[in-house]
Order: sequence, then structure tokens, then C-alpha cells
Amino acid sequence: MTTLLLVDDEKNIIELERMYLEKEGYQIQVAYDGKTALEKFRATKPAAIILDLMLPGIDGWELCRRIRQESDAPIIMLTARDQDIDKIVGLELGADDYLTKPFNPRELVARVKAIFRRVAPAPKTQRVIVGDVTLDQARREVTAAGKSVELRTKEFDLLAVLMQNPGIVLTRERLLEIAWGYDFAGETRTVDVHVAHLRKKLAGAKTQIETISGVGYKLVA
Repeated sequence: MTTLLLVDDEKNIIELERMYLEKEGYQIQVAYDGKTALEKFRATKPAAIILDLMLPGIDGWELCRRIRQESDAPIIMLTARDQDIDKIVGLELGADDYLTKPFNPRELVARVKAIFRRVAPAPKTQRVIVGDVTLDQARREVTAAGKSVELRTKEFDLLAVLMQNPGIVLTRERLLEIAWGYDFAGETRTVDVHVAHLRKKLAGAKTQIETISGVGYKLVA
């Protein structure tokens, strides 16, 4: 059974999440503060973490950073703050997704399912080569200019979409739909943040991600 760790200091939020997620067959672990969450994360090794930002003790940003040092398990951040900077900081620290409170619990379930679809068995095209970048779907490995590149889950998924469509301009909305698995409600800044990460990690390779002003991105060799 797939285990999820729910972290929030509001017990009513935890119980709402638990009710909907247990109906989908997930096993639930809960924590109401950052310190306990870190202990439970290390003890239970959950498949994904749903993490509130405003926590007593260790806050959500710091907890995300610490988890990322130890694991690539997907993290969905919950925040009552809808400012772009909060979302960007969360993504920079390694979060895979976020929801702004108040949220529809059905949407949370959909996002959890989407995350697990992205780590499902690879499609038939196992190995993709564009210029001097090679992406192996089965092993989830990338090399650029002959050197291994370490990518987070979402960075890999985004690069895979671009490499499967070389030279084709893809809008931010289309990239969100394919790589994230659902409509991200217009929050296209998420794509920009992950593209910036990819560009840094592909520095030195001839194959690069090109910005098409006002439209989106394409991979060029």
C-alpha cells in the first residue's frame, strides 16, 4: 500500500485530507509540526509528502530542504499565501507541486495521482538522443556532453517532453499539461523555474532550451 505523509498544524485540514486520500487506498501518516514530520519521514519513507508551509518549529520551507537532501520523494506544498515569491521559493527548494488554501480536496487527490503517474513505468521510447544530450527513460538518467546530469523528478519529466519534441515550440500551458499531468490553473511560472534549473544543469552542452518570446520553449541542438 502506498504511504503518504500529511504535515499540517491544522487538525481539521489533516482529517479532510485523510478522509479523501484513504478512500483512494492510500495509507496515511500524519504530523502536526516540522520536527515530528522529519522523524516520521525518516521512519516510514513515504512515497509522497503533502506539506503545509506555516508549521511550528521547523517550517515547511526548511523541512522541504531537509527532505530533499535525503530523498526525491514528491512533495506537494500547501500554503495560505498565494504570492508568487512563496511558490517560487518552494519550487526552488525542491517541491514538485503546490496548492493554495483553501483547496478542493478532490483536486489534491488528482494531483497526488498525477505525481504517481509520472513515476509509472516508462513508455516504449526508452532512450532519446538530441544533439549531445541523451535521456534514458527506463533508468531515468541523463547525460549532457558526455557527463552525467543529476535531475530532480520534475526536471527530468520536463526535459523528457522537450526531448521527445525537438525543435517544436511548446507553450508553457502544454508543457504543464504533459509533464505535470493536468492543468496547473495558469500558474506557468512553474515551468519557467524548472527551465531555469535545467539550463544550469545543461550548461556546457550544445543542446539547449530556447525561449520563444510570448509563446514558450523549444529544445534546439
